[in-house]
Amino acid sequence: MRRRAVKALIALFPLLLVLPVHADWQLEPAQSRVQASITHLNGEAPQTHHHQVRDLQGDISSDGTLRLPLKLSQTDVLERFGELPPWIGLLANTTLVTLVAQMSPERLDGLDMGESLVETLTFRVQSDMINQQESVPLRFTREGLNEIRVTHAEPMAIDGNVLMENSTVRTVLSLLGYQEIDEHVPVTLNALLVNR
Repeated sequence: MRRRAVKALIALFPLLLVLPVHADWQLEPAQSRVQASITHLNGEAPQTHHHQVRDLQGDISSDGTLRLPLKLSQTDVLERFGELPPWIGLLANTTLVTLVAQMSPERLDGLDMGESLVETLTFRVQSDMINQQESVPLRFTREGLNEIRVTHAEPMAIDGNVLMENSTVRTVLSLLGYQEIDEHVPVTLNALLVNR
């Protein structure tokens, strides 16, 4: 009886090696951020300021759905205002928008150490006020057994005119003193996916 159980385990072992492994890939907040460079056109000379969205949180589900919720508290915007009323804290921790895209976890699982792949993801913005989608080419590079670095595969920029058309974004930018911005807003991404 014992011998048969051992033989069955030995027979199953090669099957376990060839079965696809579906990783539970999640963003590591402490090492995941986006930076945007906004050029302010008001005044005598254009001035460029850098803003960050840090502590990116999100995951890729087993069906390949990547969800990336964004909150005001993840930006450096609130720090620029100093002391704020307590009710702002409630608003700051509310999800403003969620970016959603499809990404095959099997493609990530198949990367060898040091190997990269470029995948163009189409992000949809889930929000009551915004209905937009954007295709973004991203580079995924395996840095460790359970770590994949995500960066942009080519220079990225947001259309400043589109930003200013969104009433919520325009309000936040005007509170920061931006009345008119350059139409070219360069964006850089540096994020780490970990297999938990």
